[in-house]
Amino acid sequence: MGNIRVATSEDCINLAALSVLVWFDTYALEGVRSEYSKYALSTFTEAYFLDLLARPNYQCLVCEKGTTLQGFVLVNLESHYESEANGYEVEKLYIHRLHQGQGIGKALLNDVAHRFGDVFWLYTWEENDANSFYIHIGLSLIGQYQFTFSQSKIVNNVYVSCANN
Repeated sequence: MGNIRVATSEDCINLAALSVLVWFDTYALEGVRSEYSKYALSTFTEAYFLDLLARPNYQCLVCEKGTTLQGFVLVNLESHYESEANGYEVEKLYIHRLHQGQGIGKALLNDVAHRFGDVFWLYTWEENDANSFYIHIGLSLIGQYQFTFSQSKIVNNVYVSCANN
């Protein structure tokens, strides 16, 4: 496993590239479609991450080995699910597929909890393989969050860290 540190502006181009890669690996299970490409390529840009890093409520930690980005976690310290008792939001936990299963996701979440508090929430698509990871590391399923993407209803599972239980 690599070194975990706070993201800098120099990381933003790699954060964008890794986000596109992980997003397509996760959601484009049947192949690439125009609406997927438009969303991913217009959202996950260097400018997007530069903007987030400039906001005081956002924090991003990266895991890198040498000069290679293996994964990252992005938190929004002001986002709450239903109440402040559920903590802040882990908006993204993206690990390159070649580095999944090596403890990077857990290490990033542990580092986030150490820096910003033990209680946090996150949501993930109900069909995402990450659901078993979140249960395995002890997060609790507390609800569902739904939205529409490309005329399809997307159902997400909402998890909270067990420190809140």
